[in-house]
Amino acid sequence: MTGGSTDESGGRSRRERLRADTVEEIKHAALGLIAERGAANLRFTDIARSMGMTPPALYRYFADRDELLTALVADSYHGLSDALAATRGTVPPDDLDGRFVATCTGYRTWAQRNPERFALIFGSPVPGYAAPPDGPTVVAGRRAMEHMVELVADTAERGRLGSPLVPDAAEALMLAWATVHGFVTLEVHGHFHTLDQAARDRLFAVQAGVAARTAGLAPAVDQR
Repeated sequence: MTGGSTDESGGRSRRERLRADTVEEIKHAALGLIAERGAANLRFTDIARSMGMTPPALYRYFADRDELLTALVADSYHGLSDALAATRGTVPPDDLDGRFVATCTGYRTWAQRNPERFALIFGSPVPGYAAPPDGPTVVAGRRAMEHMVELVADTAERGRLGSPLVPDAAEALMLAWATVHGFVTLEVHGHFHTLDQAARDRLFAVQAGVAARTAGLAPAVDQR
């Protein structure tokens, strides 16, 4: 089999598959280092060392650190979007209030399972890095954030949206997201360590309900 032969399942050549595998390996190594040292300290030299490669070899796959960070941020947003869609899909389509709360729960669960990715897209800006305008991170970020927007819009179209906490619908939705995001950020960074899991779950259920009502929905909240 030559380097140009194709993969029967995906139509890609062996060389393309090997390249894609290496790209994913580089991303995985980079995320591991980000978890240990933070994105500001990400260096090709350290990535290469962890992979048993030479630093110049990494430039065959990414032009520089910024291109790698852009790929990681875009992947993280796409992962978040997929998680929100999956969680929302567990609730019947007609239960719009429940789907909103489920989306909030998916946001929290994804952050808990992917703290390094959560920090990468929502943490402190990486010194010297700027995402390309209208680039893949912008597109991926919009895709992730559209889940709440679509739910509120769908609720409004069905005439079931109540009065949001603030008159402007867009501002109300932003405030609703901030309500959830603030809780999740504190939790991911360990600031609720004095509370057990059951207590944190109860508090988040209330917080998600507050977020929904802020946006104009009115879910039932179990505070037991």
